[in-house]
Amino acid sequence: MTRFQPSPRPETTPWDAPDRADQVLPGIWRVSTPSHGGYVLSDERQAAMPEALRRDDPYYEEDVDYALVLYAFGSEFRRLPIPGIALQVENARRSVRCWHPDRWTALTGEEVSIHDSHVVRRRAAYQAVIGQYESVSASGSWADWVPEGKVGCVFRRVVSVDALGFARHEGEPIHGLVDKDRYERRQMPETFQSLGAVRVESTAPISKQVDASALAHLLPTS
Repeated sequence: MTRFQPSPRPETTPWDAPDRADQVLPGIWRVSTPSHGGYVLSDERQAAMPEALRRDDPYYEEDVDYALVLYAFGSEFRRLPIPGIALQVENARRSVRCWHPDRWTALTGEEVSIHDSHVVRRRAAYQAVIGQYESVSASGSWADWVPEGKVGCVFRRVVSVDALGFARHEGEPIHGLVDKDRYERRQMPETFQSLGAVRVESTAPISKQVDASALAHLLPTS
């Protein structure tokens, strides 16, 4: 087994200067900043990451990418005297499979289905609506262009989808009115056609565009 060397405390990160840093394993620092945190790897540790799991930089943020480090060095983490560490490593394995399905497949050769990954599910959902106008913003009847019982939607044309399932939009937006009851039953993504929108003229801005990751619960389950 490779014997890794301790490394100096990180003085800076993409998330700000650390206000706390703990070297949990030689060359692996768990850092926190006023805004965010994650793992910072030494050059030696970064080079030892499996290629399929290795980021271009040694910073693995705490929401998703942390799991790449825990999974890659799982056997070492499991030996740490930390209550529940084995469960943390197992959860990291599941997280990599769910949120980094392409990395998982590159590492294991195992394809990840839409039933096992939010990313795969979101990617498939958006690939199915390329060329259509997706609802990216919504206004209630408080807006001067939206009557009672309706929701005013701003739609933009989907032109591509990235590896994480985020859509790229192009072109001028169009506006439409949707029955409020129908809008409340929406799933991601919804288009002008799927919502049964009626086109209207409006200069309303895109006022409430929401990151797709915040709406993962609206994705269809199959």
